[in-house]
Amino acid sequence: MSSILERVPWATWVMTAAHDGQRSGMIVRWVQRCANEPMLISVAVKKCHSLEPLIRDSRGFALNLIDESDRLLLKKFDTYRAPDEHGDPFDALEVSTWATGSPILRRARAAFDCEVVRHLDLEADCELFIGHVLEAKVVTPGG
Repeated sequence: MSSILERVPWATWVMTAAHDGQRSGMIVRWVQRCANEPMLISVAVKKCHSLEPLIRDSRGFALNLIDESDRLLLKKFDTYRAPDEHGDPFDALEVSTWATGSPILRRARAAFDCEVVRHLDLEADCELFIGHVLEAKVVTPGG
């Protein structure tokens, strides 16, 4: 079964959220468009990460498509690092915000800003967030 699942395409994304002055982000790879009208995206998020409550409380998140060779972003947003282990991961990074207030990385190739429309707490190590895409842009040329 795992050899078949390895054929499912994926990319490297940094999912971000912010609420009440707190910001967090993590690497996610299970991102899928799930509807065209309105444009909806599903994202599987590892449980017990500091990002979880920020997404729930803000009802929004951003997805930043990053280059798989960007070692700085991979290190800063490593999903295996304990939540809040090293403070604000966005320190020293250029970011902007769009409609939801979630951080958009200027180093990203492209980004989506999404409003949460569904949250599914799975009986697994991940939970599922469905986001309505409010804005999408190529952030860096060549992205």
